[in-house]
Amino acid sequence: MDDGDRRAVDLVKELVHRLLSTSPSSTTTSSHQHTRLNPNPIIPSDQQYHQALRYAIRILSSRMTPSIAADESAMVESIKRRLATQGKSSDALTFADVYTKFSSKTGPGSVRNKWAVLYLLKTVSEDRKIQKHQSTSVAPNGFLSSALSGGLPELVGSESNHNLGLRNDRSKVLNNLQGYTDNSKDSRGLVGKLGKMEKGNSDGSLSDDFRSLNCVGDTSRVLRGKVEAGKGWSGGVLMVSKDPENLRDMAYKEFVNLSKEENEVSEDVLVRDVLYACQGIDGKYVKYDKNEDGYVLPDWMKVPRATRSVVRKLCELGWLFRKVKGYISESMNQFPAQDVGTVGQAFCAALQDELSEYYKLLAVLEGQAMNPIPLGSEGTCSGNYLSLRRLSVWFAEPIVKMRLMAVLVDNCKSLKGGAMAGAIHMHAQHGDPLVNDFMKRLLRRVCSPLFEMVRRWVLEGELEDIFAEFFIVSQPVKDESLWREGYRLHAAMLPAFISQSLAKQILRTGKSINFLRVCCDDRGWADAATEAAAAVGTTTTRGSLGYGETDALESLVTEAAKRIDKHLLELMHKRYKFKEHCLAIKRYLLLGQGDFVQYLMDIVGPELSEPANTISSFKLATLLESAITSSNAQYDGCDIRARLRVKMMPHNTGDRGWDVFSLEYDAGVPLNTVFTESVMTRYIRVFNFLWKLRRVEHALTGTWKTMKPNCITSHFFSKLPQAVKLQLILTSRKCQVLWDEMNHFVSNLQYYIMFEVLEVSWSNLVKEMELSKDLDDLLAAHGKYLFSILEKSLLGERSQELNKTLFVLFDLILRFRSLADRLYEGINELQSRTTETSINSGDKVKSRGKSNDKSSEPGSWLGEGRKALTQRAGEFLKNMGNDIDVIGKDYTTIFEGFISQLPVQKHIDLKFLMFRLNFTEFYSQLQPITRGKLF
Repeated sequence: MDDGDRRAVDLVKELVHRLLSTSPSSTTTSSHQHTRLNPNPIIPSDQQYHQALRYAIRILSSRMTPSIAADESAMVESIKRRLATQGKSSDALTFADVYTKFSSKTGPGSVRNKWAVLYLLKTVSEDRKIQKHQSTSVAPNGFLSSALSGGLPELVGSESNHNLGLRNDRSKVLNNLQGYTDNSKDSRGLVGKLGKMEKGNSDGSLSDDFRSLNCVGDTSRVLRGKVEAGKGWSGGVLMVSKDPENLRDMAYKEFVNLSKEENEVSEDVLVRDVLYACQGIDGKYVKYDKNEDGYVLPDWMKVPRATRSVVRKLCELGWLFRKVKGYISESMNQFPAQDVGTVGQAFCAALQDELSEYYKLLAVLEGQAMNPIPLGSEGTCSGNYLSLRRLSVWFAEPIVKMRLMAVLVDNCKSLKGGAMAGAIHMHAQHGDPLVNDFMKRLLRRVCSPLFEMVRRWVLEGELEDIFAEFFIVSQPVKDESLWREGYRLHAAMLPAFISQSLAKQILRTGKSINFLRVCCDDRGWADAATEAAAAVGTTTTRGSLGYGETDALESLVTEAAKRIDKHLLELMHKRYKFKEHCLAIKRYLLLGQGDFVQYLMDIVGPELSEPANTISSFKLATLLESAITSSNAQYDGCDIRARLRVKMMPHNTGDRGWDVFSLEYDAGVPLNTVFTESVMTRYIRVFNFLWKLRRVEHALTGTWKTMKPNCITSHFFSKLPQAVKLQLILTSRKCQVLWDEMNHFVSNLQYYIMFEVLEVSWSNLVKEMELSKDLDDLLAAHGKYLFSILEKSLLGERSQELNKTLFVLFDLILRFRSLADRLYEGINELQSRTTETSINSGDKVKSRGKSNDKSSEPGSWLGEGRKALTQRAGEFLKNMGNDIDVIGKDYTTIFEGFISQLPVQKHIDLKFLMFRLNFTEFYSQLQPITRGKLF
């Protein structure tokens, strides 16, 4: 222990010794006076001394702090409220006056920590009151008795002689404290208060203590006068008269007269008028002023400014009540014409319930207002009366609620349904427990219709929203559009306490129920909904959900969505065979069934070569049926085969059957939810592209059959002149080379489409179908599948220029097919004419006659004999060679432009197509200048 701690302990010992000991060893004047007043002092025992010392050291060394914040104003209000509830309003006013003087003192001699003094006074008073009503086994021992029982040190004793001696020592301490202050007037006040604590009250309350503070300035004089006269002693206790000359009664009478002179109307009348105003009724003096927009006193009335201000503040409650009541009346009068809605009705009902509680409070206050306000002495005071100041205390809580209701009324005037519930919810995010509890109670009523809509939608799929209050809206659509367009979220009606993700899940759950009911004609969802409610511990009855139960709502929605979506997917796959129909579309519309496509193209080719307006759809349907029965398509189910039909596209003048022929697949309900009209349009677009690609491949195959080597025999070449033979070989070679180049392009493009595009996309679709958890996932997987096909097949929006180039190449290939057919038709005719000329060369006359007969036919090469035939054959082969050169040049130019655009495409799979087409780097070496563009 250091020197500082040792000095502190010694100081505590000395203070305890002085407080407990009444030895005449003290040399102060005060000590002599106490000795004279108590000639028989009682010296405490060593046990009492040590107990008091330990108690004092325990208090001083503890680190305990008050359990309340150091708020001086709050402490003052607490003391005044306690005095008022005990029926001692006059004491409360006296305390307020003394506290005003006490708090206004500053400078030397003033108390800095005023809150601590107030807290000490209140704590001592409460402890004394507890000690009075609490029986104890410890014998009264003045200062030590309360300490030994665990309370605060007792400052007052009334019967024991040693208590009087202890009081004398405390008087000595008071004198010492008085010497520590510089301001004599302040010191008299502080000593007077502590002296009054010495005196004490029989009931242990604060009333007499604070009443004595009213005359703190005269305490010393009264004490000295009584001591010198030797009067007023009873049992060793100095008794001082409270008001020997009735000065207080005289002061109250003067106050009453002064109040009557300054006020034309009494306070009780103003109180009744304020109560009327708080009910929206004009009183005798307090009336509603439209210009001021509030309840005010007339300007001509003689009322103190403070009273007028208090009345105006109190009448704010009436102004708020008028606003809330007006909103309720207006809303109920407009229902149902103005579509107030069920949520608006619930809001008005909740406000009306709060006003009912408010009416009960006003009834109690009106009963108290019947009692007169006391203005006389304390003896005539009645605790059950109502004044303007008391009204301000009574109205503290109601005005908070009424202000909140008025704010809600202003914010909700133009709102309804979920938007209104969301606006009220935003005001519930408040830190004040009173406001928070009030708003939660209000929101339980307001949100009840909204949560009932959610419950019915999630568990029953019913949407009864007459006034358009729900955050889910419906619109009449066809069955095939029910899932995509029948229901949607209304963001403006979505309250803040329901998240966006939860709202989407709620939407999908009810939408699934309606889809099962309307499109699938299924009732299995009811059992799934009941099982979901039982799984989360809720019921399917009305009122099972409410505000503040967001977690329960989310659990119910999640469980119901999981079970209903599972039932829906099982129905789509097992009853309606969704995967099988997707595969049928791939085989027929995407030309995946090779034998069927080949046979169909062979039998419809002659018909499609005719003008489009001359083709019969019935005949094409018959040919389609023949292609199905002649291929492996005949083993598909009747349901699938019946859905495949011929469709003729809109055509213009000059179009051929190849340009308008198409196939369509009728999925039917409910599969048309996936295979909608727009989806089938995109499928037909892919079919037209693939059909033209197959047509080009079919044309090149037919050209090869025409050009195969055994068509021109070596015997024919030996009979031709050398010049014609060279021209024939050159032209045939040109045709063969161009065919190889075109066939290389078409074969690799077809391989890319059929394997890199269709098969890979189908594999991804199958995987995503297995992972789908609801119909939205299934739709998304199919949409991704179709989008992938369009993009990779150069049919997407980003590949429009490339697609146009591709179709130009297709047209050039078809032109080449026509040119090749003309070439080999001419060669075949030349071969037949040459053979005929050789056989009949001996008979000139007959040969000439035949030549004359053939020379009249168009394209005949037998005009003037063998020389004319040779000349015309050379010209024909030369012209055909030039035409092949023109087509070859155009093809090469366009193809190089096509292949140069592939690397810049955003879709990575198109780069693999470029790699296949330019695998040997033939085009890069052919056009070195464009190498940078190609790679």
